[in-house]
This record gives sequence, C-alpha cells and structure tokens, in this order.
Amino acid sequence: MNTTTVLLSGGGNSGGIIGMIAVYVLIFGVFWFFAIRPQRNKQKEHETILNSLEVGDSILTTSGFYGVVIDIMDEVVIVEFGSNKNCRIPMKKENIVEIEKEEED
Repeated sequence: MNTTTVLLSGGGNSGGIIGMIAVYVLIFGVFWFFAIRPQRNKQKEHETILNSLEVGDSILTTSGFYGVVIDIMDEVVIVEFGSNKNCRIPMKKENIVEIEKEEED
C-alpha cells in the first residue's frame, strides 16, 4: 500500500462545508421571511395606531376592556371604564389593541 495516496485523498471536504453553509443561510433566510419580517410589520402598524391616539377616542385593551381616553402622557394613558365616570385607570399605551375615533356631529 502506498502512503502518499492515503495522505492526498483527504482534501475533498471543502465542497461539503460550502454546501452546508449554504443550507444554513437558506434556512435562516426562510425563517426571517416567514417569522421576523411579518412581526416587524405588525409592530410598525401598532406604533402608527398608537401615534394617532387622541383624547376622547374609544379603545379596546389587551385584556378585553373597552374604555374612553381621558388623558395622554408619554407612555401612560388615563382611561375611563364603564358608564359611572368614576372608574379612571392609568395604563400603558402599549396595551391598547384597537382605537375607534370619536365621531364629530
């Protein structure tokens, strides 16, 4: 048996490594396209909704409560829940899911 042929035949794995890296890049690309990109679009849409928030708007919170915005601060909103006008609760803006604009007569 010739020892030089055994030593020279071990260099054929470089094509396999490049193929394996290409597969990982492809998997990451598919994951980004189907998972990360839609989440970013949804987050931008939620931010535009919160930027349009005004006093008097009817809102729906993440916990399913409906209320009316009484005051707006930087990250906190004072919301009036119920019809008795005494239930005013401060809450974070990010917990608002939907906004229904106040109708002007």
